[in-house]
Amino acid sequence: MTTATAAPRTNSPRPEKHRPDKPETTEPRQKPPTFLSDPYPTLARMRQSAPVSVLHSDGGLRLWIIPRYADVRAALIDPRFAQDVRRAQALADSRVEGVNLGTDITHMLSSDPPDHTRLRRVVQAAFSRKRVEAMRPMVERITLELLDGLDAAAARHTTRTTTATVDLVRDFAFPLPILVVCELLGFPPEDRDLYRKWSTAIVTQEGDHAAVRRAVQEMGSYVLDIVDRRIRRNDRPADLLTELLEARERGELTDDEIVGMVALLLIGGHETTVNLLSTSCLALLRDPGQAAWLRADPTRMPGAVEEFLRYDSPICMATTRFTTEPVDVGGVEIPKDEFVLLSLGAANRDPARFQDPDRLILDRRDAGHLAFGGGIHRCLGALLGKLETEIALTALLARFPGTTLACQEHELRWRNTMMLRGLEALPVTLRRRPTPPRRSGARPV
Repeated sequence: MTTATAAPRTNSPRPEKHRPDKPETTEPRQKPPTFLSDPYPTLARMRQSAPVSVLHSDGGLRLWIIPRYADVRAALIDPRFAQDVRRAQALADSRVEGVNLGTDITHMLSSDPPDHTRLRRVVQAAFSRKRVEAMRPMVERITLELLDGLDAAAARHTTRTTTATVDLVRDFAFPLPILVVCELLGFPPEDRDLYRKWSTAIVTQEGDHAAVRRAVQEMGSYVLDIVDRRIRRNDRPADLLTELLEARERGELTDDEIVGMVALLLIGGHETTVNLLSTSCLALLRDPGQAAWLRADPTRMPGAVEEFLRYDSPICMATTRFTTEPVDVGGVEIPKDEFVLLSLGAANRDPARFQDPDRLILDRRDAGHLAFGGGIHRCLGALLGKLETEIALTALLARFPGTTLACQEHELRWRNTMMLRGLEALPVTLRRRPTPPRRSGARPV
């Protein structure tokens, strides 16, 4: 991105452009943080200076950013902020060339009613509280299998110590939610690296529109091939893909909509949890005392997960919207046909809503974060993402107490997207729970 400026209030002077500063810190850094590594100082300046700021993307598209909690919360439920990606793409094409807003895949997150209502209704029951709770044994099984793999890696590392270095993103945070999604859809888990490759190309983009189109085409062909095999073999296992096929037979979905739904579940179903797990683990590595506090009483974990979601929202910016008519936000009028970003990350750090918002307070007991969005587009998989995170963090803390970061924090690489907030990798030194030495003459238990 390029420069961000605060949008002027009605009858108020235009503020100066923001200049990035170093955040306050008591530890020396080898280099200043970037927006990707620490967006919160920049978001705080936007929030403090005006209710709306204007950002010009590298492609030249003007984006209006709303950073304050009350305004973001109101916008999430305001139908004047539309999300129909086809209308949005036509609008973008009339402004600049070469901007790809994702029209290659259409799904409920990129649709407005009535299409959104129809598409969401097809899968909503699969993510009900009852159905998600029924997935608990499956999530626990996958979690323990992955931890056994980490344990085996630690055991292979050396027989003289109880430490090993692993990448928690690659070896734990990524495979857990993608394996859950595979079981949910009935997809082969051995192809999970393919799903990750497609997801990364689509959500980060990095200006390579050809790579995005290639990923979308590959994913679409892959999904339709699985669908075709099921139809030819009359193979109808009890999974979500079967429910999608039955919806198509009832005339509720097209083939393209099945591809879009599967793409959304594959990407959205793991991206949020991968990012949440990685940032939560990093937060606990920064403060072993809070990790010990959680380990001492696992019943604290559900509340802690809500605070992890608020403190470092896995979705920093909600998906792009556009105005269908002029909208007043805090005295600033956003004209019709303007693109808008709602900063969930900035809203969740708003001191007007949360006391001491830049501190991680695991027993905060202050509900109301916007990490999963709101309104009709609120994340359908929110309950499942929280269940996965609660189970994963509880088991990880119990299995490997005393784990430490295996690099300097400034060396960590963050996802190359301003929309998501997550780590590319999280190298850690595992410390296995040591086996007590046997006393001479004592029988093993």
